[in-house]
Amino acid sequence: MTRRDLLRVLGAGAVCGSGSFGQTPPAEAADYTLQIGPVSIELSPKRTVKTMGYNGIAPGPLIRLREGKPVTIEVHNTTNEPEIVHWHGLHIPSEVDGSMEEGTPMVPPGATRRYTFTPAPSGTRWYHTHVSAGRNLKKGLYTGQFGFLYVEPRENPGAYDQELFLALREWDPYMSTGDGGEGSMDAGWKAFSINDRALGFGEPIRVRQGQRVLLRILNASATVLRRIAFAGHSFNVVALDGNLLRAPLSVKALELGPAERVDALVEMNNPGCWILGATSDHDRLAGMGMVFEYAGKPGEPQWTTPDSAPWDYRIFGQTPTASPVGEPLPLVFRKIFAGTHWVDKWSINGKSWPKADPIRVHANTRYHLIFDNQSDEAHPVHLHRHTFELTKIEGVPTSGIYKDVVVVPPRKQIEATLVANNPGPTLFHCHQQMHMDFGFMALLEYV
Repeated sequence: MTRRDLLRVLGAGAVCGSGSFGQTPPAEAADYTLQIGPVSIELSPKRTVKTMGYNGIAPGPLIRLREGKPVTIEVHNTTNEPEIVHWHGLHIPSEVDGSMEEGTPMVPPGATRRYTFTPAPSGTRWYHTHVSAGRNLKKGLYTGQFGFLYVEPRENPGAYDQELFLALREWDPYMSTGDGGEGSMDAGWKAFSINDRALGFGEPIRVRQGQRVLLRILNASATVLRRIAFAGHSFNVVALDGNLLRAPLSVKALELGPAERVDALVEMNNPGCWILGATSDHDRLAGMGMVFEYAGKPGEPQWTTPDSAPWDYRIFGQTPTASPVGEPLPLVFRKIFAGTHWVDKWSINGKSWPKADPIRVHANTRYHLIFDNQSDEAHPVHLHRHTFELTKIEGVPTSGIYKDVVVVPPRKQIEATLVANNPGPTLFHCHQQMHMDFGFMALLEYV
């Protein structure tokens, strides 16, 4: 057993327990323990990344929970900066959600805190740091502080032969400018991987003809929207953001904004040695890919470029039987140009965080969210502690698509229905780290 394997095992051990959120851990053992500290990731023999992560690895250990069964997770912060862990996609109280803006306490340097909650809903979720990074690319989601959290359903877990958790990831960020060096600043990236390995390094994923492989895919990027494909195969999409679709649908390529998840079944019906990876040739060849090898079919891994059909959430929905109802809540996104060689700011309804106006709602009331992107960039917007149903995409009605992150294209609108059924301060923000850090954030408040 390698040191990496040992750390994974130690990070994933589970013992039943419970407790309240607090600085001093009680005597009972926690169900899971996360230690925030330095990690060294060998993406390939020529590329090792040093960053911050959980339990000495990145991604952090898979946390597997049971829907409705209380859990206690203990977090040790061994760094010299305050930290926090957000449990993305769960409907849990604000005080343990993992957002300072909602009232969750930070974990001070050298300290330990516990999060106790009852996990719901079931599905593919994840956990990650939720600190502001600003222009410091060694903090926040520019680091390796992220991992999968899967909530097993009470019943009907699904039928498959193999399950894989795949995080799409960039490493070694740097500040760059667009427009030939004359534009505003943003993050660029030097290294790429799926999980902790670059394409061509490490063992391939070994499969057999006739197997059904369930891929739980996360875009763990701090900034980049991703398009991926699986050469020689199709994705039968069964869930978006961990929420089951009413009817699975087969596609040749997937698109995921930062923080989005896609669950897809792949029928292993094309023997050979194939590559799953980014459709961007540069990023795939630089590491964002992995090899699947059928039993008895070793050889040079093959890549085929999929068609360029645009990604459209509507293909996963159904024709609505009635118009959406609810009190309108317009949310207008705009860019505030900060000048060349600087970082742009962002506003929601004309104001930037921390001066953004609260989005006020009443408990158990239905709302009609109107995400109105009046900027020239796509935005993966995320609402904590709730799930919303997409109802109209660029003017076309739809239904049956439930999300906690949705990518709103430039100069477009997406509409959704939200039932305000989880009282407490609730953060709404763009999941592009630099956008969030520079104003793209507001607080939904129950009144």
